[in-house]
Amino acid sequence: MIVHTLRFAFKDGTSEEQKAHVLALMRRTAAIESVSFATVGQSLSDPAEGFTHAYCVGIEDLAALERYMHDPVHLAGDPEILPHLDRLAIGPDLSDDMNPELAAELMALHEKKATMYPEWAAQVEPLLDIRVATPGASRS
Repeated sequence: MIVHTLRFAFKDGTSEEQKAHVLALMRRTAAIESVSFATVGQSLSDPAEGFTHAYCVGIEDLAALERYMHDPVHLAGDPEILPHLDRLAIGPDLSDDMNPELAAELMALHEKKATMYPEWAAQVEPLLDIRVATPGASRS
């Protein structure tokens, strides 16, 4: 199982209605067939870090992760979600798979997606909060 987490904050001026729409889109993505379990809601991390919300999905394996990353629902949601975010922290991700190459394999999947969808990569990269993100943090 691969557990992928995001912590994020909305841009100043984002209305409650817009926030609710973004969270609904995230829940829609979290409900696709390749996701085993998910939660979307408030972040319980240190408020001083500035993250107000979180997204977490459990994905069975690398094959399911690749399906998740390229699922049409996921691809359609991100362009509507990302413009409302101010900051994004990826991880810490975790897994019960003890393969020492797993992090590199995850990064390779991210790099493949970024190459296939450069517009997506250009939207995600400026949001990343490198201070709190984990190595290989450019995955979404």
